Amino acid sequence: MLDIQKKQVVEMAKMAQQWGLCKHKAGNSSVRDKDTGYILVTPTTIDKSVLTPRDIVVMDINANVIESESGLRPTSECLMHIEIYKARHDVFAISHTHSIYATSFAVLNKPIPAIVYECAILNLKDGVIPVAPYGRPGTPALSTSVIDPILRADAILMEKHGVIGVDKEPYEAVLKSAYIEEMAEIYYHALLINGGKEPESFPPHELQSWAYPKEIKF
Repeated sequence: MLDIQKKQVVEMAKMAQQWGLCKHKAGNSSVRDKDTGYILVTPTTIDKSVLTPRDIVVMDINANVIESESGLRPTSECLMHIEIYKARHDVFAISHTHSIYATSFAVLNKPIPAIVYECAILNLKDGVIPVAPYGRPGTPALSTSVIDPILRADAILMEKHGVIGVDKEPYEAVLKSAYIEEMAEIYYHALLINGGKEPESFPPHELQSWAYPKEIKF
C-alpha cells in the first residue's frame, strides 16, 4: 500500500539524519497521500539508519492504524502530525527534527527573527520563526500547541523540544527544517558578535515582496 509514499518518508528521515538535524532515534517524518488522505509516518524507537519502507506506518486522519507491515507502532508524536494536516490543507509533508542551534532557541522559548532574506521561503507571516508553547511529547497538549504557530509559518520551534518544517513536497519539508537550523546558527553568531544586542531584521511585508526579476527574458 502506497509504496512510493513510504519510500518518500524513509528518504525524509534518512536525509534529516544525514544532514545532522537529528540523530539515531530522534525526530519523525510523515507524508499525507493526496488521494486517500492517509498519513504515512515513521515508527517509534527505530534508528533512522536502518529504516525501510515496510517500517512506515499508514494511518487515517482519526489516528487509526491502517497498515503496519513490520508490526511497529507509529511515532508517539503522530497526533501532532495529524493535527497539523487538519489545520493546514496545503501541507502534505512534515519534518520534525532536533537540530542543535534551533533547539537551543526553543529551550529559551525565543523566536528567531528574519535577519537574512532567505527566511522568505519559510512563509513567516509575522517576520519570525515562532515558538509553540511546551506540550509533553505524545500528548494531545503537544498536538494542539503547534497549531497557532504553524498557521503563521512553515517553520516553527517547539519549546524545550525541537523544530518542525512543513511543505507540499517531502524534500522541501526537510529543507525547511535545515533552513531553520541555518538561520538559528546565523542568529546565534550575530548575537555573539554584537555583544548580545539584537540584529536588525526584515519586516513581514519585505519578506513577502520578493518576485523573480522581470528583467530576465526567455
